[in-house]
Amino acid sequence: MRAVIDRFEGNKAILLLGENEDVQVAWPRQFLPCEVQEGDILQFDFRIDTVATSFAKVEAEALLQQILDQNKKE
Repeated sequence: MRAVIDRFEGNKAILLLGENEDVQVAWPRQFLPCEVQEGDILQFDFRIDTVATSFAKVEAEALLQQILDQNKKE
């Protein structure tokens, strides 16, 4: 995905996303390279972190089971 830096508003960069740049997103400036300027084009690469996702699911299931077990005892 690509985004164009439209402008800066305080500590946020207003990014224009999509093929027609019709979606605006306020992005924290601290998560952008320090040298970015208005008009720069950014490239994003989104990927699913399958390991972290699996770990989070196992953790959530364990917590749910713990709560259910406590409710059975009460």
